[in-house]
Amino acid sequence: AGARLVAVGATPMHEPHRTVPDKPRYHAMSRRYGPVAHDPAVCGCHVHVGVPDRELAIQVCNHLRPWLPVVHAIATNSPLHDGADTGHASWRSMQLERWPSLGPTPYFASAADYDRTVEELIAAGVMLDAAMVYWYARPSAAYPTVEIRVGDVCPTVDDTVLVAALLRALVATVLDEARAGVPASPVRDCLVSAAHWRAAHDGLDGTLIDLRRGGARPAWELVDELFATVSPALVRHGDLGYVLDQVTRVRGEGTGATRQRRILDETGDLRAVLAELAAWTTAG
Repeated sequence: AGARLVAVGATPMHEPHRTVPDKPRYHAMSRRYGPVAHDPAVCGCHVHVGVPDRELAIQVCNHLRPWLPVVHAIATNSPLHDGADTGHASWRSMQLERWPSLGPTPYFASAADYDRTVEELIAAGVMLDAAMVYWYARPSAAYPTVEIRVGDVCPTVDDTVLVAALLRALVATVLDEARAGVPASPVRDCLVSAAHWRAAHDGLDGTLIDLRRGGARPAWELVDELFATVSPALVRHGDLGYVLDQVTRVRGEGTGATRQRRILDETGDLRAVLAELAAWTTAG
């Protein structure tokens, strides 16, 4: 068919032929949400990290809130849509913002608080069922894990493993804090949403909102602080050297979004971007 695999967060070219998968659930979503459910395809990188105690999983999600915008920025890989640069590092994030049950994870006092809130959202018609909890971090309904679903699908194996290793170390770090009784930072929901918007817009090429100290700072300063914070856990997992090498590589090459833009700027040809994406997807 002349087709090639491309790992990218959002559809970079015009996609005229869209159909609803022929399953009752997807037809129900189409009826409920209309054109929101008919957007061009998006692909995310979902990372599961084992946290077998559900109460602890809720606390882990609370503690992750200030840090996930930094990971969001690292994993940006969808700057193009309909053949043009959108001005955003993650257009996938912009497409998904229209879903009413997607976005930063709210703060929850307990697993019971979480379950009660989900039940109320289902009763209100915002969600069809509990599987439509699309928050950036959630206790998995299927596995004893916290599932983190903030990033675009990554362009290469190394980018993917970097994101997974950072998130595993971050969960291990905040899990220690939760077990020690350290309270999660009480960050306002509107600021968390703003931090994620900034991450999706700038990636690592601009500024990010520092949810722990306040204000906007160069993105790489916050990446360096994230790395320093999770380094003890990276050492425990044997990942420190690998992650340091990959962070250094991304500092030089840029995120997937930055690399795509560079090729488009140099060639003016979307096909050249797609060819490079296909090469990255199957390399290694």
